[in-house]
Amino acid sequence: MTIDKTAIRNAATVIVLRDRLKDPHVLMGQRGANAAFMPNKFVFPGGAVDAEDADIPLVSQMPEVCRQRLREDTTQDLSHALSVAAIRELWEETGLILGQQGRWDNTPPADWSSFAATGHLPAAHPLQFVFRAITPPGRPRRFDARFFLIDAGEIATDLDDFDAACDELSHLQWIPLPKVREFDLPFITEVVLAEVAARAHDLRPPSNVPYFKNNEEENLFLRLKGKGPMTGHFR
Repeated sequence: MTIDKTAIRNAATVIVLRDRLKDPHVLMGQRGANAAFMPNKFVFPGGAVDAEDADIPLVSQMPEVCRQRLREDTTQDLSHALSVAAIRELWEETGLILGQQGRWDNTPPADWSSFAATGHLPAAHPLQFVFRAITPPGRPRRFDARFFLIDAGEIATDLDDFDAACDELSHLQWIPLPKVREFDLPFITEVVLAEVAARAHDLRPPSNVPYFKNNEEENLFLRLKGKGPMTGHFR
């Protein structure tokens, strides 16, 4: 399949927070030096939504308030596909499973065969939609990325076992939240981390979600279900 590099692709990014009430750590890895998008940067696991993601069944859905926020400022309801993409990318890039034990009714697609072989079905109820950002114009890749926070206690497998991960991210590790800015991070990741730090002790899904809306005409910092544009532009 040929990918239009100028198109804005929908994407899901997963922020896994461990020991959030006492000693919060966040799971991150480093992109390769030759990566077209954000080379060498430490990032959260995540990636673009695949066409097949809309057809993958879930044993549970993310909270309704999160699905409502995902439906805002968009032409289609991507809440299911984004949930599936988040779970798939977490599995592919870290080897961690967000799911429940069970057997698939049908033969899973190739991208899900290794996940299914572990005896799990994908479950989205732990996903909390906490941030949205569109990559600014002029970048080699552009994404409309939705960031999902999950508590590490919801992971079904060993939190320190990354053996099943692909090689897209290296140096996978749990980084103490107060020390994460010592790493080489993309700008947007720093902004998202500030939001995560503010929410570390709040287990509820947020009622409104920050949104960096970049397009060719302007760039705005909004809140979905908030009071409209916030002050300031950004790059």
